[in-house]
Amino acid sequence: MAFSKSKYFKMANGLYYFHLKSGQQNILMYRQEKEKAVDAYYRYVKVGKNCDWLGKWTGRKFEDSEVPPKPED
Repeated sequence: MAFSKSKYFKMANGLYYFHLKSGQQNILMYRQEKEKAVDAYYRYVKVGKNCDWLGKWTGRKFEDSEVPPKPED
């Protein structure tokens, strides 16, 4: 059984996205606020997950795609 390569969702404008790579799966995570997105990103990194920061989706491209600095605990 072959799976479709197309996405079954549309990315919303103004949200912050990052990829969580887990085995053969790439999970796309998002948060509405940058602080919460950065916190979630670094929590996954802390437990040893392989993550890629994508940034804020504007409808055509990702802005603010630099990996943000780690927040202080």
